[in-house]
Amino acid sequence: MTAASASQPGREDAIGTRPPKPFDRRRAGLHTFLIVISLVWLFPLGWAIYTSLRPIAETTQDGYFSLPRTLNLNNYVDAWNQGELARYFLNTIVIVIPAVIAVLFLASMMAFACTRYSWRFNLTMLMLFTALNLMPPQIIITPLFRMYLNTPVPAPLSDNGLLFDQYLGIVLIHIAFQLGFCTFVLSNYMKTISRELNEAALVDGASVWTTYSRVILPLTKPALAALATLEVTFIYNDFFWALTLMTTGGKLPITTALNNLKGQFFINNNLIAAGAVIVALPTLIVYFVLQKQFIRGLTLGSTKG
Repeated sequence: MTAASASQPGREDAIGTRPPKPFDRRRAGLHTFLIVISLVWLFPLGWAIYTSLRPIAETTQDGYFSLPRTLNLNNYVDAWNQGELARYFLNTIVIVIPAVIAVLFLASMMAFACTRYSWRFNLTMLMLFTALNLMPPQIIITPLFRMYLNTPVPAPLSDNGLLFDQYLGIVLIHIAFQLGFCTFVLSNYMKTISRELNEAALVDGASVWTTYSRVILPLTKPALAALATLEVTFIYNDFFWALTLMTTGGKLPITTALNNLKGQFFINNNLIAAGAVIVALPTLIVYFVLQKQFIRGLTLGSTKG
């Protein structure tokens, strides 16, 4: 015991005198690049917050590239009241919630059919859904606009008898364009789930619907949570579809309604910056609330099977 005790300090000294690792230029360069990119991405948000806290009179006199003399929340109060943002937030909820639920439901069923069962056109359908992700939405706006003007819709779902200028029309177009991406992601995730679960459910007498809803779907919750975070952000941030397929100002979603803060002869950029920060807050809240599920959904698919 004495010899062992005496030799222990020598081992600690040997460990303590181990030469330091050589400087890794590649790692340092990578970290520097990531820091610079992060600052570039955060600069517009930081500049918008800085501008929104300054009065328009001060920036008109001193310029936007100047030190502040007054910082307050008056622009936020004015943007909320003048822009009637509360009403437009409700309009956005009416569009986002049904669209996200429908997209995830339909995409999960399509991914289930393409990955859990072998049929003639499953690979073709999966490739078709994936290829639709590459199509820019702007190329179909002219025929889509005419189709919306000529598609009759029953009275309970439309106040003008058409698909144009209706919440239903915006929800449907979001479902159509987001379905391919969600099907692609969920199909890749479901491929990591063992097929023995399907066989066990079949032996127990489970129907296709029971296998989907009670066996496979609960296992895809991490991926669904990740997609829900992305889809809420994508649909919430949409500006194009509501701008082209809606004309009634009171029905616009919050992102398109920011145009209401712009005057006819004068543009208060400080007020618009405050409105933009308010509009960006819900997406940040959704991300931080679902951050754990989001990261788990991105990593589990690469470690299973």
